Amino acid sequence: MFNDIGPLELVTIIVLAVLVFGPDKLPKVIQDVMRTVRKIREFSESAKQDIRNELGPEFKDFEFEDLNPKTFIRKQLDNDELGLKEIRNGFDLKKEMAEVTDAVHSRESDASSSPSSSSSGGRVDMTKKPEETDKDERPPFDADAT
Repeated sequence: MFNDIGPLELVTIIVLAVLVFGPDKLPKVIQDVMRTVRKIREFSESAKQDIRNELGPEFKDFEFEDLNPKTFIRKQLDNDELGLKEIRNGFDLKKEMAEVTDAVHSRESDASSSPSSSSSGGRVDMTKKPEETDKDERPPFDADAT
């Protein structure tokens, strides 16, 4: 509940509580707050139990923490039924990046050595070449672009 509060914030809250309520009333305020928190927890637990009872026996393994999107996705990705662990373990990112890098470098060397052959060895030349246009010819007008 208070995972984000550091020591400086905690000291600041204590000092403000002492200043606002005074040292005489502070223990009574703390008791009232703790009683309220306890009642809220009891109410929450009884509501969870009622929901579990209403869902029936087919949802006996239901956990309310699974409703958190991060927890749900993490649980689904760790599920062995989908076979995602094998896919994740079989995928070597360094190897894939090395293959892509080699393919790009070999394509650049092929394009620079033989620019006239566009279909050499089943490869397609992906380099962008400027189109030759007449100087008098105007580019096409696109009404949607304006």
